[in-house]
Amino acid sequence: MDTKELVVENKICPLEKAVNTISGKWKIPIIWQINEGKKRPSEFLRGIDKVDRRVLNQHLNEMVSDGLLTKESFNELPPRVEYQLTDLGRELVDVLWKLNDWGKLLLDKNE
Repeated sequence: MDTKELVVENKICPLEKAVNTISGKWKIPIIWQINEGKKRPSEFLRGIDKVDRRVLNQHLNEMVSDGLLTKESFNELPPRVEYQLTDLGRELVDVLWKLNDWGKLLLDKNE
């Protein structure tokens, strides 16, 4: 068990698991980018300002492991890889839109 995850009655807290799954500076921008459709790593690099290729690949691999993305490798030269959202990833997009709306409420409150 990850030491960062809360344990509630000998179980991992679902909210903590969700937050840990999307934690990382670039994971939410990756989700926003890929919500538009399949993406290659080079498209993420162009679409997300200042992301490092190594960190991008690490986040993409974690998101595949967590079931948010699928990775398809094509047997061609030069090698080509594409990522896309899974059903679980699309559910996350819905949650993020709600969180975005809540963020707007916070901004309006502080004006």
